[in-house]
Amino acid sequence: MRIILLFDFYGALLTKKQQLAIEMHHLNDLSLAEIADELGVTRQAVHDILKRAEQVLIEYEEKLKFVEKHQREQQTIQHIYELMHELPKEVQQVPALRLALQELNCLLDYSKEV
Repeated sequence: MRIILLFDFYGALLTKKQQLAIEMHHLNDLSLAEIADELGVTRQAVHDILKRAEQVLIEYEEKLKFVEKHQREQQTIQHIYELMHELPKEVQQVPALRLALQELNCLLDYSKEV
């Protein structure tokens, strides 16, 4: 699951062959043999491509920390949303707060897709 998340953030920085291998293996659940047939290489080559791609994704995250930052932001948004829901109902009906709750809810729903 972590590789898929890293791929969502940094996948465009991989080579086309690495992108394809990650998609086929992690997203489409193809075996190394199936990927090897598709790419016209050996299973060992697919294994090497995947391991290198995964290592590159991990290195990008270690340096850039985009996934870590995104997860912290999502936790903060969730916490703010929960705090706002604890406000009295009449306060929640203030137009600006109602709009803010809707916006936060949209952000939280979006994060579930990522």
